[in-house]
Amino acid sequence: MTGQQRSTAMKIDREAKTLDLDPHDPDFLADPYPAWRIIRETAPVVFWKQYGFWCLFEYGTISAALRDPRLGRSLTHLATREELGWDPVPDAVKPFYAVDDLTLLEQEGASHTRLRRLMNRAFVTSQIAALVPRLTGIVNDLIDKFPEHAPFDLITAFATPVPLRIITGMLGVPDESGPQLLEWSHRMVRMYHFGRTTEDEALAVAATRDFSDFIREFLTLRATGSREGLIGRLLNARDDGEQITDDELVANCILLLNAGHEATVHALGNGVSAILDSGIPPETLFASEKAVTKTVEECLRFDTPLQLFTRYALEDLDISGIHLKRGEKIGLLLGAGSHDPAIAPRPDLFSPGQATRHLTFGGGIHFCLGAPLARLEMQIALPLLFRRCPELRLETPPVRADSFHFRGVESLMVRKT
Repeated sequence: MTGQQRSTAMKIDREAKTLDLDPHDPDFLADPYPAWRIIRETAPVVFWKQYGFWCLFEYGTISAALRDPRLGRSLTHLATREELGWDPVPDAVKPFYAVDDLTLLEQEGASHTRLRRLMNRAFVTSQIAALVPRLTGIVNDLIDKFPEHAPFDLITAFATPVPLRIITGMLGVPDESGPQLLEWSHRMVRMYHFGRTTEDEALAVAATRDFSDFIREFLTLRATGSREGLIGRLLNARDDGEQITDDELVANCILLLNAGHEATVHALGNGVSAILDSGIPPETLFASEKAVTKTVEECLRFDTPLQLFTRYALEDLDISGIHLKRGEKIGLLLGAGSHDPAIAPRPDLFSPGQATRHLTFGGGIHFCLGAPLARLEMQIALPLLFRRCPELRLETPPVRADSFHFRGVESLMVRKT
């Protein structure tokens, strides 16, 4: 558990298997793990009223659901919205979903296999290993700019620019484009937050259009010029006969930034916060390559950046004691599953090495494509940060973002000495 235990307003009906919990509750946002523990011990499969779908909270049931072929991220390859009895997509947000629905994350079947094979070219072992010098240089450059005797926000000074500069490099776009891409990304991911507003939707649609136009411009430039970066490699693949459209290229380059950057910023911020809160000497946590690996995996398990991942029932099915009709949604609480005592004996204690498994990157065919990159970024960034700033300490308590189902630190004020 991070920080002191808080009194989240929550009601669980064990017999009806219902959960009444506001995802905007400040105490819940500050620390959801006491709530996860109570739910898991009371009714680990519940209907979450605010979301309107069934949710799983135990490691075993979540892990099985992630790999269940009867569950998927989309049903568009099987039925239309009308056939499923769903309302049409509102006109106001159609431009967003026209892009989002083409991403690897939202594909199933043959389309998913095809796109994953192509996107995987950016994440093969040799490609990731080749990033080490650039990543090391970025981390050192950012640390060089830390103020010596004044507090500063580690999120803006470190956690945000590390993955942003890596991903712009992978895409093959200029580093100076980073801040604009980041602004568009922040606006787009608001579409995934609980209780989004019409203003959120309007900003997300505008950002989707602008981001798409930006990527299309680079597609045009790369089509006749240098084929550097992921955009260039995907164009080469298309020219070599692989089936990928310009619309799919645009959508999946946007996905790379939106998903890969957002999650890694949260992972770095959550990880630093957990390390500083643990009281464990950083030199112990990063004493060897093996220790680094254990510490990074515990950071990922202990405070999961993506707490909630959803699936649709691709057919009528029974799962974990409940019945789902085709088209119904189910929520998989990755953060709760990673705090299950079944995999971590002391789940609410930051203790590297206690768990060999977690759910941070999901599982099954939608296992996070960028997991090797995220791990590398943390394995390079965290040891360097604490080696060069051995006296790093919190200046004020972390400020948590009101952004469930993501979990991240909005502001992490620290001081070097």
